[in-house]
Amino acid sequence: MRLLVLGGTEFVGHAFVDEALSRGWPVTVFNRGTHRPPDGVTALRGDRTAEGGLAALEGQGEWDVVVDTWSWAPSAVRDAASALAGRVDRYVYVSSRSVYAQPRPPGSGEAEDAPLVEASPDDGEVDYARTKAGGELAAVAEFGERALLVRAGLILGPRENIGRLPWWLNRIARGGPVLAPGPADAGLQYIDVRDLAAWSLDTAERAVGGPYDLISEPGFTTMRELLETCVRVTGSDAELRWIDPEPIAAAGVQPWTDLPIWAPPGEDYDFLHRADVSKALASGLRCRPVADTVADTWAWLRGLDGDAPQRADRPQVGLDPEVEARLLKA
Repeated sequence: MRLLVLGGTEFVGHAFVDEALSRGWPVTVFNRGTHRPPDGVTALRGDRTAEGGLAALEGQGEWDVVVDTWSWAPSAVRDAASALAGRVDRYVYVSSRSVYAQPRPPGSGEAEDAPLVEASPDDGEVDYARTKAGGELAAVAEFGERALLVRAGLILGPRENIGRLPWWLNRIARGGPVLAPGPADAGLQYIDVRDLAAWSLDTAERAVGGPYDLISEPGFTTMRELLETCVRVTGSDAELRWIDPEPIAAAGVQPWTDLPIWAPPGEDYDFLHRADVSKALASGLRCRPVADTVADTWAWLRGLDGDAPQRADRPQVGLDPEVEARLLKA
């Protein structure tokens, strides 16, 4: 299978490149060239946001599958899909479960059939949910049922450039008492970036399209297992001190950002960590153990020359050490 990755040098895109190369597929990447392309690929240069920025793609090359991880103006997905129509068989758009309108009505049927936020493929810069929903519309407008919409949940794994699992690993590696947000045995859902890439390419190869919520099954791991695995993998002397959600909230600590991955019981937790993924599981989704995700992410972090990469369009995550100290003392 000939693969074109729009991007391909950072977190999710790089995982697709690695997976395709491991299968012996010829891979082309198209990006601005701000990061060194992976070894073994054909590199094309262009800026999707600039006038004439798709010139390197227009009229050149044919591919079996294109993977698009774009997270900004949906109009860029529209333009890329239009430029590639007729020369690509399948369009894989890495979307997000954020596309669903909130709150989701109870008993709405299969997860992927729930109502979406209002969006347009012609949108410019809009909020994240509308961005991804508009990108989906753009892909479907050109490719119809040949568009695979990968509505990912929380994505973790090596090369993560949001900083969620890296923050926990680095914090626990420093040792000492660590604020661990409860309930300790609350279930977590996430998808390892490598499992996302493997499932997506398998599904595209089978010529399957449409929307899929892609995340592990509910209760795949727990907050306790995740953090205890971080302690074990880092070899740290960290002491996890479990604190209930109420004092954490009273201290002004924000779930998901100040304490990455975690959400207290409630509507947000239900959406993030109790999703119905029966469709993806029935289609062959397999998720590696949490121990592998944590260990491989720690190995990657330790192998870096400097700090972990951070997406410029996302705020840094993590708890202020002074706030943590106050909560631990209290």
